[in-house]
Amino acid sequence: MTDLSQFPITRRWPAQHPDRLQLYSLPTPNGVKVSITLEEIGLPYEPHLVDITKNESWLPEFLSLNPNGKIPAIIDPNGPGGRPLGLFESGAILQYLAEKTGKLLSADPIERMATIQWVYFQMASVGPMFGQVGFFHKFAGKDFEDKRPLERYVAESKRLLGVLEDRLKDRPWMMGADYTIADIAHLGWVRNLVGFYGAGDLVEYGKLKHVPAWLEKCLARPAVQRGLNIPARPA
Repeated sequence: MTDLSQFPITRRWPAQHPDRLQLYSLPTPNGVKVSITLEEIGLPYEPHLVDITKNESWLPEFLSLNPNGKIPAIIDPNGPGGRPLGLFESGAILQYLAEKTGKLLSADPIERMATIQWVYFQMASVGPMFGQVGFFHKFAGKDFEDKRPLERYVAESKRLLGVLEDRLKDRPWMMGADYTIADIAHLGWVRNLVGFYGAGDLVEYGKLKHVPAWLEKCLARPAVQRGLNIPARPA
């Protein structure tokens, strides 16, 4: 049996199946990237709920795996060379899982780098901007008297949606014929922006054609539907 005792996080979230990949997460736009990817590629894994509403990601055990205190994070007991690997940052995890399994990422070097480029685009731009819209529109930021931050983030989010709209105008998926980690990286954030955050009207989502059609195709995938609810949120 695989010994994961070198990872202090397993003392807080014990592994019942230490031979499987361990996922520490919550179904947020970043969290579901990894659960959806795992469901798509069919790699056995064990999910652990990290309740960020209770600040569990700031516990010493979690920080031992991700010093940035954010979900998701993983431990792969069967990492490179058979050695256990701990990994954080959702984009890095997606790339790692795709390369490990040879799925959701082209083997062609040019296509591979183009796909990773779009994952980085989501990490650097889409996630941060859409998240700020959520904060200033839905959460505590909505009570700020100064509306300039919200206006700034709404304008930038509209621009980013325009980039995605243009990208998808002549292809079914972000990379063309094949569904990849580039699609998985984006779908949770677009879904949250117009759904949970309720910012569809603000960003004029209704004026788009290709992004909504793409999101509908993404959400129709059984693995996506499963991954959107893993780990199950507390009742």
